[in-house]
Amino acid sequence: MRKKTQLIATIILLFTSFPDGLWSRRSSGMSFTLSTKAFTEGGTIPKKYTCDGDDVSPGLAWTSIPSGTQALALIADDPDAPVGRWSHWISWNIPPDRALPEGVPKNEELSDGMRQGRNDFKRVGYGGPCPPPGKPHRYFFKLYALDAKLDLKAGSARTDLESAMKGHVLAEAQVMGRYGR
Repeated sequence: MRKKTQLIATIILLFTSFPDGLWSRRSSGMSFTLSTKAFTEGGTIPKKYTCDGDDVSPGLAWTSIPSGTQALALIADDPDAPVGRWSHWISWNIPPDRALPEGVPKNEELSDGMRQGRNDFKRVGYGGPCPPPGKPHRYFFKLYALDAKLDLKAGSARTDLESAMKGHVLAEAQVMGRYGR
């Protein structure tokens, strides 16, 4: 009985010693980071990147890509939307060896293999912040390092992307900006 208790204690220790549990595939090495020159972390997103401006995507860059990364996926969303989490941009099979430029074309497939899905505006590509008047909303740009390219049809929905990413995420990085009207 004592050995059984020790085994259970060891298992509990293993699961609580790792932030995501024993089965996590997240990197424990260098810090994977995401950044943009368009706004500072937690700062105001300029009008240019919103529905009140040119509605172009901000440029994004990353550092310390985990070893084994074959592709990246991106989800940009607004958790403060009145209807719940609102997806502004979903993309996958982003080449990990370069940054995303400002104004990524709003095509389902790009020449480098990157694919984009439908946001909650029911359009492909980036759809900038467009909150109702009132308190500014938070916009999270989340980048996922994946151990494989995803066999997911261009134009797919966020739920399809999240399902396809399961078991392939090595690390996650994010940057957050705010916008209000």
